[in-house]
Amino acid sequence: MNKIRLEIKWAFIFIAVTLLWMVLEKLSGLHSTHIDKHMYLTNLFAIPAIMVYVMALKDKKKKDLKGQISYKQGFISGFIITIIVALFSPLTQWVISTIITPEYFPNVIAYSVETGYHSSLEEAEAYFNLNNYMLQSAIGALAMGVLTTLIVAFFIKSKKNN
Repeated sequence: MNKIRLEIKWAFIFIAVTLLWMVLEKLSGLHSTHIDKHMYLTNLFAIPAIMVYVMALKDKKKKDLKGQISYKQGFISGFIITIIVALFSPLTQWVISTIITPEYFPNVIAYSVETGYHSSLEEAEAYFNLNNYMLQSAIGALAMGVLTTLIVAFFIKSKKNN
């Protein structure tokens, strides 16, 4: 467990940043009065998400690997973070949907039917619900975490000394 201590730490930092982002989205009205802008502005979460991975791999490089990290080591470290985040994503989504912003699903369902994004209330309810979002969050965490790790590990890897 000591070998992945930093990865566990950074996975939980990532989860905390995710929860904080959802609080900010709610406070800014993206889950209610400005829900029409939500699907665009929520993508800005990529910025803090990438920053967390960069800081995590730099921390791994400095503290566990004496300032030298290979692409493979960076990828493995980021992948471990990704797995932990993905495993906790259903719980994270539950916290978001039941504690932080329980009004999100009713609001987005109404908005998606009103704008014609979904043709019926039943169709919207089938898409915008806790179980579907829990599954999407786990799959999304895996996919985006691996993609982010592939890119960040490339830039964090140590340069070869000649």
